[in-house]
Amino acid sequence: MKINELKKVLDEFKDSIKFEHSIKKKNWFNIGGDTKVFYKANSLKELALFLKKLNNKEKIFILGAGSNTLMTDNFFDGVVIKLSKNFNNISLLGEDILIAGSAVLDKSLSDFAMNNSLSGFEFLSCIPGTIGGGIRMNAGCFGAEFKDILVSIQAIDIVGNVKTIPAKDIKFEYRKNNLPDNLIFLSASFKGKKDDIPKISDQILKLKTEKEKNQPTKIKTSGSTFKNPISQTNKKVWELIKESVPLDKCFGDACISEKHCNFFVNKGEASFKDMTMLIDFVAKKVLEKTGISLEKEIKILE
Repeated sequence: MKINELKKVLDEFKDSIKFEHSIKKKNWFNIGGDTKVFYKANSLKELALFLKKLNNKEKIFILGAGSNTLMTDNFFDGVVIKLSKNFNNISLLGEDILIAGSAVLDKSLSDFAMNNSLSGFEFLSCIPGTIGGGIRMNAGCFGAEFKDILVSIQAIDIVGNVKTIPAKDIKFEYRKNNLPDNLIFLSASFKGKKDDIPKISDQILKLKTEKEKNQPTKIKTSGSTFKNPISQTNKKVWELIKESVPLDKCFGDACISEKHCNFFVNKGEASFKDMTMLIDFVAKKVLEKTGISLEKEIKILE
C-alpha cells in the first residue's frame, strides 16, 4: 500500500507509528536507510489489531535488539515492528520455570535465573540479543543453545491469531528451526535447574571472560557473520576464513575484526553495499580455497 493509504488504514495507531523513519540507529552496525512504516507495539491486543488491519498486504520485519542484523541503505518498502517494554517482563513460575517476554535481553534472563538459583541460562549472558531473536535462530554459544532450556513459546501469526507452541513440536537445528518466518514471538517459558548462586555466578564470569578474550566488544559489529559449516567440515568458520582470506581486507569502512575474523565491523561510515561486498568477498575466497560454501548467520533486511 502507498503511504497515504496506510495512514488512513492505520490511523488509530498514529501515536505508535512513524512513516519513512530511519532505521540506521536501530541496529548494532549503524547501517540502514528508511522504512515505510516503523511500528512499536505497546500490547498484544494492539499488535493483533494492527496485524489484522494490515491484512497481510505488507512485508514485515521484526526487529529485536538489532544485534545480528544488517539493514539496507535503500528504502525498505514494508513495515518494521519492534515490541515495546511491555514485552520485556520476566516471572518465575513454581521453582524452576521462567516466563520471559520476547523483548527481554538474553543477558537479563541469565541474571534473573541466577538470582533465582536457576542454572542452565549462563550462556545467555554472552549473547547480545533478545529472547525473540534467540528463539528465531536457536542462538547459542559455549556448547549450549536455546532449544536446551525452552519449554514453549507464545506467538502471533501474520493475521493476528495467537498460539502456544510446545518446544517438543518445534524442529530445532544448528542456528535455525522450522517455524514460519512471519511468526512473531511474544513470550516463552524456560526450564532451569536449581543450583547455588555463587556457582552460577562463577560460571557466568568464566564464560564472559572467555568471550571478551576472543570476541570484539563495544564496537559497531553484529556478531558472527557466518554459521559454522558443521555438515561439511569439523573446522570452525573462523579457521576457514583465517586460512582463505587476507584479514586486512576492507571495503570502505567495512572490515574484518582483528580479534575474531568471523566478526565484521563498521569502522566509521560503512554502507550496506560495503558490508555486503565484504561478506560476499569472504564467502567467495573460502569457497575457492576450501570448496566449502558458507551460510550467513547474520539476518539481512533489503
